[in-house]
Amino acid sequence: MLQRAAPWSPSRKGERQVRTLEHEDTLELCELAAEDPVANVFIAAHVLAAGTAGPTASGAEIIGAFDGDGRLTAACWLGANIVPVSMGEADAPAFAETIRAADRRFASIFGPAEATLALYNELPGRRARDVRPVQPLMALEGGPAVHPDPLVRITTLDDFDAVAPACVAMFEEEVGYSPVAGGSDNYYRRVRQLVQQGHSMARFGDDGQVLFKAELGAVSSAVTQVQGVWVNPSHRGMGLSHGGMAAVVAFARRLAPIVSLYVNDYNYRARACYERVGFERVGTFATVLF
Repeated sequence: MLQRAAPWSPSRKGERQVRTLEHEDTLELCELAAEDPVANVFIAAHVLAAGTAGPTASGAEIIGAFDGDGRLTAACWLGANIVPVSMGEADAPAFAETIRAADRRFASIFGPAEATLALYNELPGRRARDVRPVQPLMALEGGPAVHPDPLVRITTLDDFDAVAPACVAMFEEEVGYSPVAGGSDNYYRRVRQLVQQGHSMARFGDDGQVLFKAELGAVSSAVTQVQGVWVNPSHRGMGLSHGGMAAVVAFARRLAPIVSLYVNDYNYRARACYERVGFERVGTFATVLF
């Protein structure tokens, strides 16, 4: 577990403090995340689902930086991944000190590029397997610019045996290793959770294989974030991604008015697809993979 800083007290007024957030910080965290709802959809979705900014049963926590008046100015999710929230480059040293004290393993850091890369630079003992410094953050407010593929649908648990291998294949292509190499339970649990939530969509071929798929990885009241977009290699170049993404957008807008995603800058084909569907660049993310 993280080493928690002492709670804020009047006697410490005037000092800057970084500490673990508790339930009473929930409203202030929501207000902080709402300053940039697209960039902060991950944390907003978590708070919406959990109902609290406090530590989770799994051991994940959110740490926050407070100014001299006790106002929350920045935050950071510490779970399997590190996710900065409204964090500037100047905040990185204080947050990194707490992260080092946690002495735990993280799979990645991801979020707004400035904060993500600043945090990584403050963690010299953590050697990254891959650093992706420029990932356009894209968003679409409104309907898709192309016609949705009517064969793309929400998946069910009956589809799990087809969806799970497609998710593994996407992950291997995107990240470079298998998410089930050290055991499949955790990864398949996440895939199953997305299916049960109704946040997994796919188009299936006549043989039952997945031809196109995507998930809504984070859903807040303002924004949904699409992840895991994948087209079966045997059907690439046929335009399935355009109609597929349009169908995902049409569905996602039932849950929140803005649809977002981030993509590697070198993935020109994917970026062209998203732009054709109507997405526009609104910022830059970065990802550091450990």
